[in-house]
Amino acid sequence: MADTNYGAQENETNQLADQMSNVAQRTKETMSDTAKSLKDKTQELSRNATNKLEETRASAAGALHSTASSLHENAAKLPNVPDLAHSAAERVEAVATYLDGHDTKQMMADVESLVRRNPGPSLLVAGALGFILARAFRNDYR
Repeated sequence: MADTNYGAQENETNQLADQMSNVAQRTKETMSDTAKSLKDKTQELSRNATNKLEETRASAAGALHSTASSLHENAAKLPNVPDLAHSAAERVEAVATYLDGHDTKQMMADVESLVRRNPGPSLLVAGALGFILARAFRNDYR
């Protein structure tokens, strides 16, 4: 009788092991599907953000060109600072030209390169921007 009881326990153990194996396989498949779905959504969000930036890039460049022109035109009217106004207009014009000549991917590569060359100042700028954004959002919800 002990032999039949041992066989039944072994059979139950095998069934339990098979069930655990099935649960592990289903969990693995579910996690794989979830990871793929998350990756797809992340890529879609990235594409949407890039497209949105591309759409606004041209209009921002146009607005900056217009601002630079206005600064150049009105520089003489400003007391004691016409050279400063022309200098600022030239810098604004340079930014506008950069925006016109580079797409979003090129600009992101330039930012990445800048951060790699200057990690310390980049961290300070990122921290300052994070602080400002946190303050802005915190004040919105009060």
